[in-house]
Amino acid sequence: MKKAFPLILISVFTAGFASAQNPTELHQKHFNIDKKGLAINGYDPVSYFTGKKALEGKKDITLTTEGITYRFANTQDRDLFKSNPAKYQPQFGGWCAYAMGATGEKVDIDPETFKLIDGKLYLFYNAFFNNTKKSWDKDENNLKTKADANWAKTIR
Repeated sequence: MKKAFPLILISVFTAGFASAQNPTELHQKHFNIDKKGLAINGYDPVSYFTGKKALEGKKDITLTTEGITYRFANTQDRDLFKSNPAKYQPQFGGWCAYAMGATGEKVDIDPETFKLIDGKLYLFYNAFFNNTKKSWDKDENNLKTKADANWAKTIR
């Protein structure tokens, strides 16, 4: 029995180590991406900042970072993103900001329904007569505080 204990301990440690996820896998797990790893339904994350509008990215202008693929409307946007991905990535992993604040749930988005707040991109669900950005705007400070807290719990 004394000899078995170290073997069991080593087995448990090895199994735990093998199942640990690397940062890219964790990023992919929490990000709103399709089955191929595409973020924001193929929309250009930089266009929200530079043109203040949502533009679809081109299939041949892409960049993959931390296992997430982004499309861009032009090479200039791709290069801007490459220089500072965190600046352009949407908040809450690209999930609906309102839902993250209201319930802590990961809800899909309409990439054309967005808001820039303090240099950060927030995306919202907008379908079936339910534009969550309108609800967000009515209680933004409270919802943003709750969304930040809920997101912190989600990514642990």
